[in-house]
This record gives sequence, structure tokens and C-alpha cells, in this order.
Amino acid sequence: MSKKIYIALLFLLGISCAVGQEVIVGLQVNEALRVHAEKEIVTKRGCDCNRNVEVASIDLPVFDDFSLSKVYPDTLLWADRDVFINKDFPFMPPNVGAATFDAIDYTGSVYSDAVWFPPFIADRLTSRPIRLDSLLSLERALSPADSLYLSFYYQPQGTGDEPEPWDTLVLEFGVPSGDSVFARMDSVTLLADLIMMPGQDTIRMFDTLWAPADLGCNPSVFMINFDPEPIVRGQEITIPCDSVYEPVTSWQKMWFAEGMKLSEFREATGRDFLQVMVPVLDSVWFNPDFQFRFYNYASISDDIIPTWKSNVDQWNIDFIYLNYNRSAGDTTYRKLTFSQRAPSFLNDYQSMPYRQYKNDPTNSIRQQFQMYIANLDKVEHNTAYEYRVSQVAGNYAYRYNGGNCNLSPFYVAGFQQCEGCGAAHACPPVQALFNIDLSTDTASYLIKHYISDSSDQNTIVDSLIYRQGFYNYFAYDDGTPELGYGLVPAGAELAYQFNVSLPDTLQGVQMYFNKTLNNANEIYFVLKVWNDNNGKPGELIYQQENQKVAWQEGLYHFMPYMLDEPLIVSGTFYVGWEQYTDDNLNIGFDTNNDKHTHIFYNTNDDWYNSSFAGALLIRPIVGSDLVLGNRFSETPQPSGSLLLFPNPASSHVRFTHPDLQADTYADISLLNIYGSELLKVYSNQRELNVAGLPSGLYFVRVVINHRSYTAKLLINN
Repeated sequence: MSKKIYIALLFLLGISCAVGQEVIVGLQVNEALRVHAEKEIVTKRGCDCNRNVEVASIDLPVFDDFSLSKVYPDTLLWADRDVFINKDFPFMPPNVGAATFDAIDYTGSVYSDAVWFPPFIADRLTSRPIRLDSLLSLERALSPADSLYLSFYYQPQGTGDEPEPWDTLVLEFGVPSGDSVFARMDSVTLLADLIMMPGQDTIRMFDTLWAPADLGCNPSVFMINFDPEPIVRGQEITIPCDSVYEPVTSWQKMWFAEGMKLSEFREATGRDFLQVMVPVLDSVWFNPDFQFRFYNYASISDDIIPTWKSNVDQWNIDFIYLNYNRSAGDTTYRKLTFSQRAPSFLNDYQSMPYRQYKNDPTNSIRQQFQMYIANLDKVEHNTAYEYRVSQVAGNYAYRYNGGNCNLSPFYVAGFQQCEGCGAAHACPPVQALFNIDLSTDTASYLIKHYISDSSDQNTIVDSLIYRQGFYNYFAYDDGTPELGYGLVPAGAELAYQFNVSLPDTLQGVQMYFNKTLNNANEIYFVLKVWNDNNGKPGELIYQQENQKVAWQEGLYHFMPYMLDEPLIVSGTFYVGWEQYTDDNLNIGFDTNNDKHTHIFYNTNDDWYNSSFAGALLIRPIVGSDLVLGNRFSETPQPSGSLLLFPNPASSHVRFTHPDLQADTYADISLLNIYGSELLKVYSNQRELNVAGLPSGLYFVRVVINHRSYTAKLLINN
């Protein structure tokens, strides 16, 4: 919170314009939660979807590593859905997936009662009632002598925002107190005919309506109708049926942790995640309706500046385990796991245009990548690792076999090391290039990773999957923002560096802006493109005024900002903006992929590299296909199409076609990407002189016997 407070104070003191800086803030809206909540509103209209559902108590053991749940916790184990189940915010978790506590509710919005100070209780994770009065497998009562322990891993901040010392994480135990409290008024929807008096055909404003006893309602419950519109027979009406009381749970704090930065936590504990063992000792807890719950305190930045109000104070919890016959040293699990998400096979990008890859496949692919593999057991396991690559809607596939290697317990040696046989598991090579399909401009591949115990008959396995895409854009990011990035003051510029291996057409820029309070960042900016100047943004080569922060419907859908005039780019180029105001545009910021060396900002007539580790959700769109809609029609050519060579060309280009005989004359044209003719000749020659033309994308059109054939030509001078 101190970061946001500092910014707010600068604005309040009126000196922000004198201080140029880049700022990182949390999310105002969690899109994954929002989309899921909206789907439930449609499918379960009228329900309170976060309300506890009445179910029978569950039995021991209770275990959840959050690897199977998506977005919300497993309803068979948990009574509420405030926390966010995800793979993005935990850093180096015991396995992929954790429960994240923050300042955002289950609908994806910052809590309505969120305040700057004092801290407020935000997310809760409450277990279903658990039978601790008896154990069916033993056919006897449980007691403190059964050595019952609750264990869990926890981590402050992760890849999100650090909680301040007063923004604590708390664990409580609870049992019913014996008292009940009014929880809600149950209601029933029925035809108005069923509650009308004899002879009555209309219910009017201020009429008294009584709950029908024959439907099981409390006949003493009534309501006053305040609807000004008359209700007639045949219409439905909803009226209260009975008061619902729920038992009061008496809670006791058993453990808590003070907030801190992840770097401070790692320095203090020597761990990314720390495991906690909490014994269940007091006989009061051995109850048929025992529960435990976690919750966090949060404190958001002051909302005087709405574009800075956001989600803060993240905590991550993983591997929650409650069972008997345990001890304080029972901290291992018979599991082999992957930590972190599966990596891209590309050298610098998460995704890149297929055409750019095909031009330079060797340099586009990294030589090796890193996998984080852990043995959470107390004994060494002989493990086997492999990955499999398969083309989506294609025939290309291959398999890498990393062989076998002994893996020590995690508490002894940590993740698998890139040494000896471990190198084939933890740092495997990209064994083969992706195939080159000349007939298509896009491709995607599924990369599946497997780790297993090869020495045990009762095999334990874990897997990861990654989709490697080649589309019409460059992406350093994985498509999910953990934070938001902004600049101050007005006039500040942002430039994001990209590189093309051969000249291409910049059509536009996709951007994902985080939503802020009341869409306060729905403001205007100047879209800009620069060339390179020794590794920094150089000459401004394009700008487009009055672009507005906007959003697409759907989950993490980027907003395309198309150029009015497509631009030929070559080598290194930069896309970004200049802002008109001090407000935070709040571009999405991916903290799982560090590309800060490609991010530049300018607040005082000089360019600086970003000081924040991450990747912006900004993707330049390249390729010729989008340009040609209403300017020049390009259609797939049949076999025997026009062939150009060499391509790319620098001085002369030759061409051939089956219909071109030795002395056949034809109309030959060279066109730019807008369809304008730069050169036109009627000749029987098979060669064009393109020397001196600027580098970029062109088209050669040949008309033979009233039939037109077109082929793309890249000029690289």
C-alpha cells in the first residue's frame, strides 16, 4: 500500500507533474472471476452464488493442492468462494496452482467496503464442517491423542502486490456455539392466484400479502406490496416464506503471519513457500461440525485518484492437509510435481508471426529451457521425464525422452538441478525446430510435459501443457496480467521494442488495458511508432492521435488499434504511446515473463529502461493480409501459380508461370501494399529491376490472356 499512498500524496501536494516516473498497481477487476460470475448469473439467475450450500459434514482426511480446481475452490471441500484459484499469482509453488487471497471478491471486483485505513477483512477460505467427533474407519471417537495436524504452505505477495505488515493472513478454528442468528429471509415464487382472497382479481400497491401455509411457509410472515403496477391473476409474484436462522460458529485464532515483500520473506525463511504445521490439541475442536478458515486483511490505496485504486495485498496458500496420526515432522507428500507454468520454446517471445519464424527458424527457437521439478516425498525417487510436441490440426509431431535420473527430496535439495542426468530433466533441449508449412500463415502446437516415478509400481505422475502459437502478432506476455503499468506525468511516452527478421507490414497494435474504478482510465492517448537508435527508440516514424483506452468483451481479449496507414517496418522498431494527462492508462503487466529490457519510457526528453520486471500486454500486428481488404484483393493461387526468385530480392527478381511461354508477352506490374502501381510494362521478359526501392512488402502482378496472377515480393535493400 505504501507505493500507492506515495503516489496519492504526490497528486494531493500538486507536485506530480514535476516528478516523472513509472508506477505499478494492482488489478481493479479480475477478468477470470468476472467472466465466471457473469456466466452463473445467466445460468442461475436469482441465486446468491456465494452463499453457503447446506451439505453433510465431510470426513478425514482433508486435502487440497488446488491443481484441479479452476477459478473457484472445490465446493465439496470449501463453503465459500472468495479466493482465486490460479496459476498466475503464486511464485514457485509446491505444484502448479494455488489459492490467492487479495482485495477482490468472488465477482472479480474490489470489495465494495474496501478502505484505505484501517485494514478490512477481505477474502475467506472456510472449510465445510468436518467430523472430528469420530472416525468411521476406526469406529471410535477421535481425541487429542490421535495427533491431528493441519498443515499448509503459504507465501506473501507472489507475483502480485506485497501486503503491508498490518495486512495479515489469519488461520482460525471454529465449532458451533449453540446459538443461532438470523441469516436471511427465504422466499417463494408462485402464481398470484394462490395468495388472492376469494373474489379478488388484482393485487394493488400497499396490499398485505401473507405467506401460504400450504406451501410450507410460516403463516405469520407477511409483506406489504410496494409495486405500483397492479398484479393480476396468472402473473408470478415472489413473497417471503420464512426466516432462516443459521448456527453461530465460535472462532479462535490459531496462527497468523504479518505481511511483507516476497524478497523479505525469502531472506527470512530461505523458502519461496513456507510450510506450517498446526496441531489440533484442545478437545473442544473434536466436534461433528469442526471448521477451519483462512482470511486476509487488506488495505487499498486512497480512491481520490480512481485510476490508481486497485487490488492489493496478495497471499498464496497451497497443499492444505488435515489428518490424524501425524507429527510436527510430517511435512512430506508422496508426490512428484511441476512448479511454474510450462515455458515457450521461442527464444524471446511467447508467440510470433509464423512468417517471421519461417524466415529464421534457427534463431527463433531457444536451445534449451528450464523446468522446475520437485520431489515432495521424504525418500529419493528415480524419475523419468519427457515432452511431446504435436501440431494442432496437422501431422507434425515429435517426442523428447529425457531418460531416468534420481531426484532427491525437495526439503534436502530443492528443485531438480541442471547437473549430470538432471540436466536432461531440468534444462532439456528444444530437440527439433517446428515444421515449416508454406501453405499457411498460422500454426499452433501442443507441448505436453510429463514427470513420473519409474521405479515404483504405484506410479506417481505430474504433467503440464503449453500451446505454442504462431499467429499475426508478436507477444512477450502470456496473455494474463497480474498487475497494471502506468506513467506520470502528462506527456510521458512509452515505447516497447520488437524485432522482425525480414521487413514486414505493421497493421496495428493490440493492447490489453486493465479496467479501473468506474472505467476512470477510459482516456485518450497518441499511438506512436519509432525506429531504432542504438538500442533505444529513435526517430518517430508514425503517430495516430486521439486513441481511446477501450475493452473487448470476453476473457482477456485484447483491443486492436489499427493504423490508418499500414507501415513497413524492418529490423528493430518500437510501438507505444504518448499520454495527454497524468492519469494511469493502466496497461496489463505480466509478472511471469521478464522483458523489462524491451520496455522504455520517456518523461524528461530522455529514454530509460523500465525498472520493473515483467512484460506489457502490448502486441504489434504484422502481415499483409489485413491490408488488402478494400485496397487490393489477394486470393489463394492454384497449383502452377506465379513464382518469384530470389525472394526476398535486392536488385533483380525473376518470375515464372506455366502459361508464360518463351516469347509470350504479358502485362507485368509492381504494386505497393496499397494496390498502387509503381511500375508497369508490357514485355516478354521474365525479370524486373527493383534496385533502389525501399525495403518492404510488394506485389508482382502478371496478366496473361486476360487472367491475373499475383505473388508477394519482399525487397530487402
